[in-house]
Amino acid sequence: MDREVASGRGTRGGTVLRDPVWSTVCVYVVLVLLGAGLGLLVDLLAGWLVSLPVAPLREPAGLVESLPGPVLPAVGAVAGLALGLVAQYEQLVIRLSGDRVVLTRKGREREFSRDAVAAVFRDGKHLVLLGHDEGELARQECDLSAGRVSGAFTRHGYVWVDVDPHKDAFRRWVPGTPGLPEGANAVLRARQESLEKKGPGDDDVQELREELARLGVVVRDDRRRQYWRVLRPSGGPVVDPVVE
Repeated sequence: MDREVASGRGTRGGTVLRDPVWSTVCVYVVLVLLGAGLGLLVDLLAGWLVSLPVAPLREPAGLVESLPGPVLPAVGAVAGLALGLVAQYEQLVIRLSGDRVVLTRKGREREFSRDAVAAVFRDGKHLVLLGHDEGELARQECDLSAGRVSGAFTRHGYVWVDVDPHKDAFRRWVPGTPGLPEGANAVLRARQESLEKKGPGDDDVQELREELARLGVVVRDDRRRQYWRVLRPSGGPVVDPVVE
């Protein structure tokens, strides 16, 4: 049984890749301490403002200063704990075996059979699974060590490539770009608006990527710019693409 350093555990003869426990604990500790320290700083600042004869926000500062001493540091610590929970919730967990890949992030779990995966690679901070029709089965943000991830996939018999084999096929999107399937320009236009306003992690941005995949268009982002390519004519639309 493979045992990955990142998790310390194997499962069903496979490998589990996730952030190590010590790293997760450190994140919690740092965020809790920062939250408590910020709460203490606010308490001290409020006390200083109240002591001045004339100061901006003196009345709100008086309300803050009237709270019991431990309240603000405690509130800050709880806020830091909440941020830690969010960070852990957004971590990618990869479960690998010789016959399937399971990706879990933000409470969403997607499973792909070994036969459906043509190749795997890292594109910047994203892990990408390619299908045999050259479409992307999955594109998810991944902070795990590239060497650790590539080694695990290789051990289980998956094809790992160092760069996107279709990298040169991408073209930057501009409104009215020719050569796209019918309706794709409208989806790309709506996605560009969401991308600029909310960023690549927004749910609407991800849903529109899935819509493009159903039209046979693969899209990748670079500094809130969209780059596209179309699937080869013999390939069908990508089913249930997953992007985080």
